[in-house]
Amino acid sequence: MSGVFAIRQEMNGVAEAPDKTWFWELASGVIDADRCIRCGTCVAVCPSDSIGVGGDGLPALVKMCTGCSLCWDFCPRGGLRYETTWIEPGSHPAAPPGARPAGTPGDLDFPVRISGGGAGDGLGALRESWAARSAGGALGGPRVQDGGVVTALLVAALEAGDIDGALVARASATEAWKGVPYLARTPDEVRECGGSFYNQTMALGHLDLSGYDLPAHPRLAVVGTPCEVQGIRAMQAYPWPRGSHRVEAVVLTIALACTKSFDYEALMLDEIARRRGVDLDEVGKLDVVRGQLVVWDREGSELVREPVKAFHGAALKGCDECADFLGRGADLTVGNVGSPDGWSSVLVRTAAGAEAFARASDRLEVGPLPDPAALARLDAHDRKVAVRSLRRELDPDGAPWITYTEHVGAYEGSDRAPVG
Repeated sequence: MSGVFAIRQEMNGVAEAPDKTWFWELASGVIDADRCIRCGTCVAVCPSDSIGVGGDGLPALVKMCTGCSLCWDFCPRGGLRYETTWIEPGSHPAAPPGARPAGTPGDLDFPVRISGGGAGDGLGALRESWAARSAGGALGGPRVQDGGVVTALLVAALEAGDIDGALVARASATEAWKGVPYLARTPDEVRECGGSFYNQTMALGHLDLSGYDLPAHPRLAVVGTPCEVQGIRAMQAYPWPRGSHRVEAVVLTIALACTKSFDYEALMLDEIARRRGVDLDEVGKLDVVRGQLVVWDREGSELVREPVKAFHGAALKGCDECADFLGRGADLTVGNVGSPDGWSSVLVRTAAGAEAFARASDRLEVGPLPDPAALARLDAHDRKVAVRSLRRELDPDGAPWITYTEHVGAYEGSDRAPVG
């Protein structure tokens, strides 16, 4: 028992509840141990709104911790066994043979379904899998990523009234090529946010909707990394009383296929600007394509093209522990692996995902997913890295919660051990 809790017991004669966990344990086991993935789940789940975002972009106490344990329980690097949030294969049956989204060109065959096998194998639960891109320049955005599919999905959903807003990332007004969270509420705002950033934004910490003019029961889409979807799914599955953050408003989740995120200062300022001499104000687009990190200027000329492993020192250490490259708990997964340049690979996992994809079909060119095996291979590689990095068993069928005591026992003596 730590000193402060021993003093409390001495003062009031009441022992601490078993495995009661405070923010300080989360800080010790995740934040100070350099394992935080900056998803913002701890901020969103806190029932007393005691956790905010510090000046360093990491979770921080803004008022007294009540010791409710939820920040620890729901953290994907803390007490949450994140793999239990994955959708089970077979729980969402595939569309009938010959089915196709409205507007799909008639000369395209329906893609072959990929069997999931187990929750941690293959591509996970699938209804449909496609290659897609924006049709006929319908987006009008300044720098959409790959096929512009996510932008098309959100614009279609907003115009149809299916959602009232979308939590996305947009460019910071003060720091070049830094993504910050933004609630886009119009199609034009979505288009302005087109493109990807490679830093986490503590997105779920921005689900406090009190400052927005929204309906009493808003419906939101969230575009984010798989770990952010894990936090959403866990909070929705266990809807205990929470504070100001409205996770129940999220009706559509779009996961961006992701092997790792980066620290903004380490990647953009140190690696790209300082070491490679790139003026960030001249950058027009940044992407990871076939294992290469590529930076283009505003005219489309390449400024940097190097293996992404050359930038691993700038990656968030906690990303090594994630075996969810494909965002298995999301309604839709979108990425560029498995499709040609300029196209996006789209994995439709749920009824909500299928409805959103069909809604956008008149804005998309759609065809069979050319190389689903490429997705499966990268997912398998990502899983191997995670198994090596985790100090616990990866078990989609296991108990959803890991106590702090169990965590200390698993990580003690490693380079990821709790600090202090």
